[in-house]
Amino acid sequence: MILYLDLFSGISGDMTLGALIDLGVPLEWLEQKLKPVLSGFSLQSEIVFKHHLRAVNLVVAVEDTTAARTYLDIRDLIGRADLPEPVKKNSLAAFERIARAESTIHGKEIETVHFHEIGGIDSLVDIIGSFLGVDYLGIKTIVSSKVPLGSGFVDCVHGRIPVPVPATLAILAGIEVTGSDATTEIVTPTGAAIVATLAGSFGPMPKMQISRIGYGAGKRETNSSLPNLLRMVLGEAVPPADKDYESDVLFKNESCLHQEKVFVVKTNVDDMNPEILGFVMERLFENKALDVSFTPIQMKKNRPGNQIEVICHGKDLETLSRLILTQTTAIGLRYHECERVVLERAVVTRETLWGEVLVKRIKGPDRVRYVPEYEVCKKIALEQDLPLRDVYSRIMAEVNPLDRA
Repeated sequence: MILYLDLFSGISGDMTLGALIDLGVPLEWLEQKLKPVLSGFSLQSEIVFKHHLRAVNLVVAVEDTTAARTYLDIRDLIGRADLPEPVKKNSLAAFERIARAESTIHGKEIETVHFHEIGGIDSLVDIIGSFLGVDYLGIKTIVSSKVPLGSGFVDCVHGRIPVPVPATLAILAGIEVTGSDATTEIVTPTGAAIVATLAGSFGPMPKMQISRIGYGAGKRETNSSLPNLLRMVLGEAVPPADKDYESDVLFKNESCLHQEKVFVVKTNVDDMNPEILGFVMERLFENKALDVSFTPIQMKKNRPGNQIEVICHGKDLETLSRLILTQTTAIGLRYHECERVVLERAVVTRETLWGEVLVKRIKGPDRVRYVPEYEVCKKIALEQDLPLRDVYSRIMAEVNPLDRA
């Protein structure tokens, strides 16, 4: 499934949840999934009309008004929660985006950042609930329109600040934004974190066969000519019309194959200490690189060098480009957009000789196979004083019984 976020009037947490409920996520199911993680709230929804357009207005009724939580508090809460792995991963990524923005703005270490408005139960419900809704609907690809921003001023715990608020701008760094005629905040830090985490690209609606449309209502009076709504369009991706494009022929009938647009970034270096390359790779992966590789090359004046190649989503292009230019001796780089095809995969647990372990489930055109995670095998090998290759082979054999036949 593919989802298009039409942000003609911005985005907030409650607008996102409202639109997802309008698309078919059951309110009772959502509350049931969130209750073991959070307490002191209930979910209520109602149908409203804005400019005669029907929408769902989602309200998080909060009993616990405690709002000040640290980033570490929230990270620990999500880490301990019994949530699907993609939901947990996206929730942690969203709050890390917010924490990094706040730490930069206030000049504090990320671990000491206190969330005020964003640390409340309602914001936690909005963020975790949104990712639960996406997981429930089986959405694999998300594209968003450009992000419109309002103007004016809002009052918060720090006093009166301009719109867009600093946290929202920091979270949206590297993402294309545009102005609007709204005279108040229409993209909240929560909404910015949700769209920055979910959307793989930003621009016009992709080719798709529409199945459902959902509207989530905002609560502010924006003084805009447009209704304060978030529109979500859900459907199936449509292959490009160009029949000479080989992926149309090869992949259109393979439900396990996921097509998406990515960017490939490259640069060549011949004057850099090779010991630094390992550190650069770690930093690139920490900042959402999809893949990183180093290729030995021969450069001008017959100098041996390395080509650094990074694959990433469009929203992470600027961050990763800055990192390459900061952490290496490169004085420039090149990039291009391309399409890639990846197999459907997820992290699951499987029972083995050493108890339950995390493995990667990969669904291919011919079968489903399971591959153990490196860190899991490494931990077992060190604890049991066993060769890593033996641990890896044993787990592979146990979780893929058909391969033993």
